Amino acid sequence: MSQERAKRFNELIKIELGKIIFDFLDVKPGVLVTITRVITAPNLFSAVVFISIYPDNETTEIFRKLNRLVYQIQQLLNKKLKIRPVPKIIFKQDTNPEEASEVEKLIKEIKEK
Repeated sequence: MSQERAKRFNELIKIELGKIIFDFLDVKPGVLVTITRVITAPNLFSAVVFISIYPDNETTEIFRKLNRLVYQIQQLLNKKLKIRPVPKIIFKQDTNPEEASEVEKLIKEIKEK
């Protein structure tokens, strides 16, 4: 698969999963669940979906729900996408926002000194 096609495919999965998770996942008010990126395997059999959750203390609960409901989420994605095979979804926590925040905090401290 070409690199441009892979990007479009990953973006399609990201958009459709975002809609499904928004409708399907019951989260508390004030909790933000964001799909940051999707990386699909070259053979299209699996897709790693990176998710960022705010606030951090809700992370384990949200991932527990996602992993418990992954079969139903996968079925809804299969119905939405008109391709075969639809990749198997694997949820992972995206730590990039937290790492970026920590780096910005350190830079700010250095500038103040």
